Amino acid sequence: MFYQRFTFRLILRLVLINLLGYLLFYLIKNTQLWFTIMGVSLILLGAIISLYYYINQIRSDINRFILAVKTRDHTLNFKNKATSGSFPELYESFSDILKVNKQIRLEHEAMFQLIKTILEQVPVGVIVVNNTTEELNEEIAFFNQAASNLLGVPAYKYWHRLKQHLPAFAKEIDQILTGGKRFLELKIQDKLIQLSTEVIPLNLYGKNYTIISFQNIKDEIEQKETEAWNRLIGVISHEILNSITPISSLSDTINKMVTDKKNLTEDEMDDLKTALQTIQRRSSGLLDFVKDYRLIAELPTPNLQAHTIGEILKHIKVLMQPFAKVKNVVLDVEQTSSKITIHLDLKLIEQVLINLITNSIYAVENKELPHINVNYRLENTKLYIDVSDNGKGIYADDLEKIFVPFYTTRKNGSGIGLTISRNIMKMHKGSMEVVSTPNEGTTFSLVFNYV
Repeated sequence: MFYQRFTFRLILRLVLINLLGYLLFYLIKNTQLWFTIMGVSLILLGAIISLYYYINQIRSDINRFILAVKTRDHTLNFKNKATSGSFPELYESFSDILKVNKQIRLEHEAMFQLIKTILEQVPVGVIVVNNTTEELNEEIAFFNQAASNLLGVPAYKYWHRLKQHLPAFAKEIDQILTGGKRFLELKIQDKLIQLSTEVIPLNLYGKNYTIISFQNIKDEIEQKETEAWNRLIGVISHEILNSITPISSLSDTINKMVTDKKNLTEDEMDDLKTALQTIQRRSSGLLDFVKDYRLIAELPTPNLQAHTIGEILKHIKVLMQPFAKVKNVVLDVEQTSSKITIHLDLKLIEQVLINLITNSIYAVENKELPHINVNYRLENTKLYIDVSDNGKGIYADDLEKIFVPFYTTRKNGSGIGLTISRNIMKMHKGSMEVVSTPNEGTTFSLVFNYV
């Protein structure tokens, strides 16, 4: 109906212009009524100008609408024209679209403010850099309060200013600019902080961003170190007390036995010999304990050389097969022909594998079909050497303690094997993982970085 009205008005104006043009042509050709000709000419000119303004007004309103959408101008409205204009439905649609666009914009801004508020409250530093601009003018789109507090700098607007203030931090970020994690130490205002940092590149609506997140893990590390020291001190205290208590008791007994006596009976001499032998045995045990402690603290620096996985597994098979056979344990060492090469200290890694296989042999002692499997696998950038057994397994409570020095669940065990093994893996910039199910079995994994 409304579009028909516009079409009718447009046709009417065009017909009127054509009629006036025909009339003007007729008057000029057949008459000399100059005043009439002039009047008709003015009317024709007015009709043409009116038509131009009539069409141009709609074109101008459409341009204003498009510009308002592009610039997100929500002040524009077409309420008056929606009721009295030539295109009421069109102008009403314009108003609805602008209203919806405004609502979406407000919802986005509200969500942005919500996320921004959350990020301002978290104790993790977050910096978002807009990489679309030139390098010297890269804008920082977001810089939360935690980042400002951790780095001891104001919330800079440009990345190059932060780079000038903290070149060491910027240099570390450049190392993982394409994405990744990094542990770094920074001296901020004469205070050393340890940051766990992650960089995530992101392309959003054709713009490149870099999200940098970091947190100070120094307090967490110190807490873990304190807990580890407390556990270590507890174990050491237990071992020392176990040795010192009988020594002290026997020393007191001997002292009472010989005090004010010039001669001892044969029975007293036998008791004295037994007591001295016990003291000597416990003193030797305490000395061995101290030697074990020194062994943990003074591991040699790894001499890294290229070795194939097959070579490593073949050596272990030759070393451990006889011991396993004596214990009636089936030891399967697979893929001894593998040509995958990795840099490591063969002697130290063999020491780790010997320790793990020995532990597994004792773990499967009471099994009907004791079995140990040694194998390797590649996952992403990691190489795993797995030692699996079908033994008694390790309970969850013990899993947290097995790497604590001198903690052992095995009779006559020293409790330092796993501690030394994990330290050796750390010296190789690797790690040790363990998965165990009580009464089903355990898998220890040596994890190497393999690129």
